[in-house]
Amino acid sequence: MKLSILDQSVAIANKCQDQVINDTLNLSIMAEELGYSRFWISEHHNHPTIIGTAPEVLMAAIAAKTKKIRIGSAGIMLPHYSSFKVAEQFRVLNSLAPNRIDLGLGRAPGSDGRTALALNSNNREFSENFPSHVRDLIAWVTNGDLLEGHPFGRLKAQPISDTSPEIWMLGTSNYGAQLAAYLGIPYCYAYFITEGHGMSESIKNYKENFKPSKFLNKPKVNVCLWALASDDDEKAEYLFSSRAYWKIARNYGELDTLKSPKDALSKLNENNWMSEFKNMIRSSIVGSSETVKNKINSIKDDNAFDELTILTWCHDEKERINSYKIFSELIKIFPDLLIMAFSRVI
Repeated sequence: MKLSILDQSVAIANKCQDQVINDTLNLSIMAEELGYSRFWISEHHNHPTIIGTAPEVLMAAIAAKTKKIRIGSAGIMLPHYSSFKVAEQFRVLNSLAPNRIDLGLGRAPGSDGRTALALNSNNREFSENFPSHVRDLIAWVTNGDLLEGHPFGRLKAQPISDTSPEIWMLGTSNYGAQLAAYLGIPYCYAYFITEGHGMSESIKNYKENFKPSKFLNKPKVNVCLWALASDDDEKAEYLFSSRAYWKIARNYGELDTLKSPKDALSKLNENNWMSEFKNMIRSSIVGSSETVKNKINSIKDDNAFDELTILTWCHDEKERINSYKIFSELIKIFPDLLIMAFSRVI
């Protein structure tokens, strides 16, 4: 079972944003030392909380600091960009770290409508034609051929080599699952976005409709979820309050940097949101090593998957690193622990 990390470069209250980006870089080095398989970074724009805006740039920095861990985007929001330019960027990344680059693709804006328009004035058209743009990108990034008669059929994304990035489709619905199945590429379900609603249907759809390709001869599924482990349950729940407050406040229309547990708990009390907080604890993978192990083991689902990716937010960077250390030890001690799919996690 492969275990990986997704990092979003989350803005922390009273912390310089430059440091947040460097925390992502440092976390990737630690992830390699702990034996994680992949280190993926997200793309958002003009977001008060998530400040990772250029995964392709940060991936180059990570490639220079690591030697074996796979590095990926989760993902490149393709409607913002030219498929040809993205292919060129990832061909360069592949030259810097051969056989280590993952190109995760998404259709969601990762921003608001105005910001999406600022990134690409033809954003709506690009989004509507997403499948054809993905098809072109795959051809360019893997040194393949575009459709016969394509106006840009003679173009080649350079540098050209014998290796290519592994392309993933990211999604939360049947749309992405069906496209990944049709193209014969791996599929990653973003559980942390939907809280698992629709996951079973999406994964089933992907597996049942999968068409073997030159990239993949059978379906490959990754599930990405939010989780936090600590030394004991009480401490884990205390640390989790930062994320819980952010999530509850977001549901009421407030987006801000990630508050400290002390400030988050004060705000939860002030707004009479403690009952919601307690409910979130019960339905989340949050706790000590033993607790998170039991929570995972108690969750049963018909959809097995091949890989698991963990996303963790924490106000204290040392505690976030400790959480990832705990999960890395769990997978070593219980290699089959995380093979089950999830029906309710966050």
